[in-house]
Amino acid sequence: MPPGDRINVLFVQSQMALGADTLIHAHLMRHLDRSRFNVHVACTVGDGGPTPPSLAAISKIPDIRLRPTHFVPGLSQRDLSGIARGMRASLNFPVEFMDLLRYVRRERIQIIHGTEKPRDGLYAVTLARLARAKSVVHVHVKWSDEYTAPAKWAVRHASAAFGITRYVSSTVIGMGKPPERVHTILNCLDAGRWDPAIDGSGIRREYGGDTETPLLVSVSRLFSWKGQRELVRALALVKKEIPKVRLLIVGDDDPYVHGGSFTRELKELVQTLGLSQVVTFTGPRSDVPQIMAASDIYAMPSYEEPFGVVFLEAMAMKLPVIAVGNGGTPEVVEHGRAGLLSPPWDVEALAANILTLIKDPERRRSMGEYGRRRVLEYFTPERAARDTERAYSSLLAS
Repeated sequence: MPPGDRINVLFVQSQMALGADTLIHAHLMRHLDRSRFNVHVACTVGDGGPTPPSLAAISKIPDIRLRPTHFVPGLSQRDLSGIARGMRASLNFPVEFMDLLRYVRRERIQIIHGTEKPRDGLYAVTLARLARAKSVVHVHVKWSDEYTAPAKWAVRHASAAFGITRYVSSTVIGMGKPPERVHTILNCLDAGRWDPAIDGSGIRREYGGDTETPLLVSVSRLFSWKGQRELVRALALVKKEIPKVRLLIVGDDDPYVHGGSFTRELKELVQTLGLSQVVTFTGPRSDVPQIMAASDIYAMPSYEEPFGVVFLEAMAMKLPVIAVGNGGTPEVVEHGRAGLLSPPWDVEALAANILTLIKDPERRRSMGEYGRRRVLEYFTPERAARDTERAYSSLLAS
């Protein structure tokens, strides 16, 4: 297709952090078919401090047209210097916004694609309306009345919403979005970092005892809906039958979601249940692949998980998964094939599934093999990009 006939897509990245949603969008930016699409990215330059992690990562993607952008400041709390920088940026907002709108018109952008974060969504929908383009709000969370008015406005008025699972898409439809304007684009994983042949023996020596000790690992932010409380309670039941079992809880508090320290609550529960010798809190770690390589089972019984990219990471490391059969999880972890799913909040069923896998090494092996194969064959960035291209085509045709 001649360059002038390609579809011009602009991704809006106003967030400084390199979160899961940004990583997924970066995969799409990298893998959209360049014979059909020109990929533009309006990415934040931050507030005058260090280069934002999002900009540092996106700038490495080949063959994109990167437009560093000053976005209107968010409403999160800042220190005094941050507030001052935000006020200066606010004064420049009209000029910056009009410059971005001129860019959209000059480059003949046809689709503007942002996340459900309020700034992303507001920019995507507003720019698209002013430039007579199509807008996409990519929803990475369960949608509900709890979200802010700007976010809900953006999803409601976007030309289309993309959900990361059928479950998430159903919540968007449940909030009033017409089904024909909602598309499901399952998340993906670049499996290059996740090699099950990695040596995890050092982690075993540090945390997990000898090779005969069953070692479970849970990696996530720590707040109540991730299920660590139920996992600890289930482990107390498992320990009655398998005294040598060990659990590593990897991650840090998310006080924004939970409020207060959930780690402290969990440590108190561990002590009350007499599990201090078998449960270890590692805090955040940069060597998660090595930790998974040392482990036998991945366990995260999170409630109404929208997707759970960490499940793909565990599957890529050939770990069977223990999880809960609701939310988007069943679309990622196939019960009986890649892991075992139990009803939410059912501690006894959770413990029974853990015991089943501890006692059956062959089943763990076959589930691990299947999970890795599923990641490599289906949950790929290339597949996610092709799904996105089909959704774009449907959007433009409408």
